[in-house]
Parts: sequence; structure tokens; C-alpha cells
Amino acid sequence: MAAPAVIILLGPPGAGKGTQARMLEERFGLVQLSTGDLLRAAVAAGTPAGLAAKAVMEAGGLVSDEIVLAILKDRMAQPDVARGVILDGFPRTAGQAGALDALLAAEGRGVSAAISLEVDDEAMVGRVAGRYTCAACGEGYHDEFKQPATAGVCDKCGGTAFKRRADDNAETVRERLSAYHAQTAPLIAHYRAMGVLETVEAMGSIDEIAEGLAAIVTRKAG
Repeated sequence: MAAPAVIILLGPPGAGKGTQARMLEERFGLVQLSTGDLLRAAVAAGTPAGLAAKAVMEAGGLVSDEIVLAILKDRMAQPDVARGVILDGFPRTAGQAGALDALLAAEGRGVSAAISLEVDDEAMVGRVAGRYTCAACGEGYHDEFKQPATAGVCDKCGGTAFKRRADDNAETVRERLSAYHAQTAPLIAHYRAMGVLETVEAMGSIDEIAEGLAAIVTRKAG
């Protein structure tokens, strides 16, 4: 039996990582794991790593890479991730990437593919400024590119409340894009050196991007 796939999605704010991860989940039976969700779930479950994270957060500190990796390791041992995982938002630094490599190697596995969603920064400013999400389930929408089939009603859960991030404005988005490129450049180099880096042109339609990603996942982890 093949080892569970480990797919890493890299891309700046607004590149569509969340939307594409959900589509990959449904198509391949993979499970999307984001650092924030993992931390909240571990704290709620009261796991040893979750309790350690809770103590740090309650003290106003930043949760260490060691704790995040412990939580990730616990989650990846659960039976529902037997097909594999999509990591969204982790690793963020070369140090985290190296620690993740070590964690996977200890289990006799490795990163299947690190996929970079390639975008045009100025186009991203417009894309991010128009996005909003369902307040109930988190499904993403956009004023121009992806509106609910029925106005005001979430396609996924039927919710009728939506929200926008206060920092989704042009100036803030440009700052976040600049920070993303500075932070991610070492990751791109790391995964290129490992031979697992893939790129997808992410300025097309949602379906076009999804097909590009699906082709890579099929080849690398199918």
C-alpha cells in the first residue's frame, strides 16, 4: 500500500489555496490541514500538545514550531487521513520545512509535492479585495469570480450570513504579498532542491486551476 500523500500548497493571499484544497479533498479523498484549525482542534480536545499550545497562547506567546509539529504528527496519525493530507499555511519557513522533512522521514515517508500557485501580484490585489466567506461553514466566494448560485445563500451549507476580512484592502494586500514573497522564497528553493516543487498558473478560472492541480496530484500521489 502506498504511503499517504503529503501535498503542500504554496501561494500568496488570494491565490485560491483554500478553494483548491477543498476541491482536492473531494476529488482525491485527501484531508486539508491548516495550522490554525489544527491548533484550535488540539486545544479543544485537550491533547498534550494542545494543552501546551493553550498555555502559550493564554500567555500571549507564539506557539513554537515544536508544538505545531507535535500537533501535526498527532493529526496525521488519525485514520481519516489514510489517503493523505493537503498542508495549507505550513510550513512557512525553511526551518519549519526542514523539521517537517524530519518528521516525515521518521515515518518512512516524505513530501509528495509542493505546489506553488503562480499569480500576478496586482491582479491579486483585485482578487483579494472582492472576496468573502460563509460565516457558518467558511466556503469562499468572490464579488466577481464566484458568487453563490442563489444570491445570499451559501451553496455548501445553506447559510445566509457572510463576512469579509477587515484587512482585505489594496494597501494591506500589497504589504502581505511582499511579505509572502520574502518568506516563501527560501521554501521554493528548498522544495526545488528536493525535486518535489511543482508550479501551477493560478490566474485562470477556478476549474482550470483545479485541473492543473489534479494532474499533479494524480501523477505524484494518485
